[in-house]
Amino acid sequence: MTGARALMAAMEKEGVRQVFGLPGGANLPMYDEFSRCDIRHILVRHEQSAAHMADGFGRVSRKPGVCFATSGPGATNILTGIATAQADSAPMVAVTGQVPVAMIGRDAFQESDIIGMANPVVKYAFQPRTPSEVPGSVRKGFYIAETGRPGPVLIDIPKDVQQDEADMEFPDEFSIRGYHPWSDPDVAAVERAISTLLHAQRPIILAGGGAIISSAFAELQAVAEALMLPVVTTFKGKGSFPENHPLSLGPIGMHGHAEANKMMAEADCVLAIGTRFSDRSVGTFEEFERRLKIIHMDVDPAEIGKNQTTQIAVVGDVRASLRIMVRLLSGTDVGERRTPWLEHAKETKSYWKENLKTHPGEMGAAKILRKLRQLLPADSVVTTEVGQHQMWASLFYDVIQPGTFFSSTGLGTMGWGFPAAIGAKVARPGVPVVDIAGDGSFNMTENSLATAVLEDIPVIVLIMNNYSLGMVAQWQRTFYDRRMVGVDQGRCPDYVKLAESYGALGLRAQSMDELERAIKEALSSEVAAVIDVPIDPEEDVLPFVAPGTPLKEMILPS
Repeated sequence: MTGARALMAAMEKEGVRQVFGLPGGANLPMYDEFSRCDIRHILVRHEQSAAHMADGFGRVSRKPGVCFATSGPGATNILTGIATAQADSAPMVAVTGQVPVAMIGRDAFQESDIIGMANPVVKYAFQPRTPSEVPGSVRKGFYIAETGRPGPVLIDIPKDVQQDEADMEFPDEFSIRGYHPWSDPDVAAVERAISTLLHAQRPIILAGGGAIISSAFAELQAVAEALMLPVVTTFKGKGSFPENHPLSLGPIGMHGHAEANKMMAEADCVLAIGTRFSDRSVGTFEEFERRLKIIHMDVDPAEIGKNQTTQIAVVGDVRASLRIMVRLLSGTDVGERRTPWLEHAKETKSYWKENLKTHPGEMGAAKILRKLRQLLPADSVVTTEVGQHQMWASLFYDVIQPGTFFSSTGLGTMGWGFPAAIGAKVARPGVPVVDIAGDGSFNMTENSLATAVLEDIPVIVLIMNNYSLGMVAQWQRTFYDRRMVGVDQGRCPDYVKLAESYGALGLRAQSMDELERAIKEALSSEVAAVIDVPIDPEEDVLPFVAPGTPLKEMILPS
């Protein structure tokens, strides 16, 4: 069979049911095969959005999402989406067309060295040079993308490799030299971790994105309840632990909850689960680890000790590690030892709930997001764009059912949330999917409305519209003496008319009553919906930990 046919057959063997993509000259042979297979093609309006859709699908399904692009500019357009998936450990397989083998390196029309460009932001990149190499590249690519610490894989296929025929073998067993993604957790290390936590006076759990990736929700909750430990999360870990649970304090970091930052700064021991201790989470590295014993669980040994000094390392899948901990903790009674620390956590949480000031107007960010939370079913999937609205979601949108909240955290890619919501809806069609957006981010990928409408993927976009690049504007107000440059977006476009021009439902909400009606109408809509919610351009995201300062030094609303 041809290389293109082998590609599609191999993907069918991997369970692929849909591909997000855009055709071009160098990938036409693979597109021709869609007429001969059962894989659904979802046409995008820009290749970057194809990668974001595959990313959103992968995060929700925990299976690699697949995107297609042609050579040259098609391939380079997906690089931002690939880098986003790599930064957030999302499983993805990106397949690009390439000029014929004989033309590689000759500056052929629409040639780009996509392998060289992508290597820094993929787990691995393949470029089969003969048709018979295609099935093995696909099998290995999917295995690499979803095992260990997940991530994106690129398969770049020259056009003649797609067209030429060869005898094919579809391997079930294979080996990848130097790649050993699984390691059994060290039981002795888990025992030391338990002993350290039991002897600590002020221990805390910090759950990161790895807890979500490994679906360690039940195990995380069991450990927290057995040891009676307060739980904070990174922003990427938001949703790994129910935020209505009595032990939950919410996310820490630059725009974390005040109570979470305060309790994290006072802890003497942390059980860090699947987190890389990013600068946006911990503030200053030196201050964070001072007087703090760190127990680090992670599937990626490269993360141990990279940013913070680790006293106890537990390398392996965090769900497996936590399961061992749950088993070893059976019958453990922490008794009254934890009462003072837990009472302090409860008082701290209560204090900030009562005393943290929010915008006084009817349509402040806190009120908007709490209304959204009130009206959405607990199992609804929420994505966010990047900006102020994203950080308000961190503060005011409580995730009740674990694994239902996703955002671009590592790369912070504006425009990610809407196409990612489309991918998430394809992965989980039976639940509402909402993108919490800002006008600046939504403008970057709004043409995905065409995909949502024409492919019958009814997602909801809630735009917190301050007519500006809000986060940049906040920094200019705070750090640049209100010298406002390049942030005013005017009142362009009209998002209701924009949505309607695509055939989507366009709504505007300028009061709480209108917002409630709009959300309910969008939830019952059979087409994609855009809700434009104008807000105060001067409203800041607070609390705020300025770059280069410790978590305890928060800028608070006055």
